[in-house]
Amino acid sequence: MRIEIKVKVKSGRSGIVEENGNYIAYLKSEPEKGKANQELVKIAKKYFGKEVKIKSGLTSKRKIIQIS
Repeated sequence: MRIEIKVKVKSGRSGIVEENGNYIAYLKSEPEKGKANQELVKIAKKYFGKEVKIKSGLTSKRKIIQIS
């Protein structure tokens, strides 16, 4: 399954919220050297309970993730 997720970095909290069918990921990490992407994969794996990979949007605030 693929979903689009919007990422908000340096938010002071870490977690995923679903609002009206849209997913928003709040990350504590800064978007440098892939730290935010690593945190996103970690919290998405915990949230969905499955393996997660970023399919597109590595440098964007909007990302497509693959859940398997």
